[in-house]
Amino acid sequence: MFYLTKTPGILKALYKSCVWSLSPAGNKVYLTFDDGPHPQATPFVLEQLAKFNAKATFFCIGKNVLEYPAIYQQILEAGHTTGNHTHNHLNGWKTNTEKYIENVLEAAKYIASPLFRPPYGRITPFQIKQIKQKIPGAKIIMWDLLSGDFDTEINGEACVQNVVFKLQPGSIVVFHDSAKAWDRLEYALPRVLEYCRKQKFEVAAIL
Repeated sequence: MFYLTKTPGILKALYKSCVWSLSPAGNKVYLTFDDGPHPQATPFVLEQLAKFNAKATFFCIGKNVLEYPAIYQQILEAGHTTGNHTHNHLNGWKTNTEKYIENVLEAAKYIASPLFRPPYGRITPFQIKQIKQKIPGAKIIMWDLLSGDFDTEINGEACVQNVVFKLQPGSIVVFHDSAKAWDRLEYALPRVLEYCRKQKFEVAAIL
């Protein structure tokens, strides 16, 4: 499976209206978790974050919030932030804009947040424009580092290395609280959090 763990500058330039990283002020880094809530992975993530006094942002799928409302509530009660990840994990490049926006707005009924991340990072400029028109204050949050935990061809240690070798203040990092990512997430997340502690990075939520 080919993908770039570090987002190239040309992609950031093409999608200037999206947020790819944040200010390095305060030595903060931003861990994000896509595709939940999940009954096994999400409680584990919450437990690990609490151990390290860390905050994060969870980009949730609407149908999963409906299926696991108590876990979604736990995310909020723990002081983390959430974002919209569509209702059915739609690929914006393969979905017409009307259907895509309807799906985003369906998820927004259950996820009260201006933050949005397109599944697979695939979205068109017109879809971005429509989301910003339909959701007040909407911010399209992308990333500058992929852990690769979704990649079944690598192991957890590779995910750790994908993050720690390129992590810097202001980085937005993608993990997944999902069944597919579980084996690699379980190994990688505690080790990435320990690395952040040693480097004196503040692991913060996106606001």
